[in-house]
Amino acid sequence: MISRYVAFVLQLAATACGRTRDEPAISSGGDASDTAAAPAPTGATPTVVFVGTSLTAGLGLDPAQAYPALLQAKIDSTGLRYRVVNAGVSGETSAGALRRIDWVLRDHPAVLVIETGANDGLRALSPDSLEANLQAMIDRAKRSTPSPTILLIGMEALPNFGRAYGRQFRRIYPDIARKNDLPLVPFLLAGVAGVDSLNQPDGMHPTAAGQRIVAGTVWKTLKPILEKRER
Repeated sequence: MISRYVAFVLQLAATACGRTRDEPAISSGGDASDTAAAPAPTGATPTVVFVGTSLTAGLGLDPAQAYPALLQAKIDSTGLRYRVVNAGVSGETSAGALRRIDWVLRDHPAVLVIETGANDGLRALSPDSLEANLQAMIDRAKRSTPSPTILLIGMEALPNFGRAYGRQFRRIYPDIARKNDLPLVPFLLAGVAGVDSLNQPDGMHPTAAGQRIVAGTVWKTLKPILEKRER
């Protein structure tokens, strides 16, 4: 997995060359705080809300090909009663996710999936800030009534920012998961990062086939959560 990711992030480094520090690398536009997509109103069916970047939003693909939509199909096929809401926004950093988390929580999702940090890593933002933003999002979710089950999704940082940065970035997700007793998907792009045939021409966003692998990765952890909630 690591060797594939190294190839992937080297592609990212080449693609990002010439960007300013404030420009989103995994993005379709500006900061997510101004363009956040709203969860639909909650009805009788409990919701699974995915807060994430363009990797979750499915940039470059039909929304039906993004992994949250594929997970809806898996949920339906098992007879579980949940409605998936894709609240992924291109270009969003963890700070942007934190700014909109209260708004996302207003409809009281049953499960909150947090995928953020990819753009922090691409901009070499402070790992300490990423960790603080993740913890603040989790704290706010836990204070909501009723509080959702939280699933945390991990990401890797660019190796060209140095080994120390990479180690500090990598440890954030398992540390946060342990501290808060949360289920964790260690790396969203496992088996996809660095594989040309599974990524779009930009080298950053999964193709439809790549999204199917991502859906399978997330489903391994999400399915037991949903089944446990229905017992």
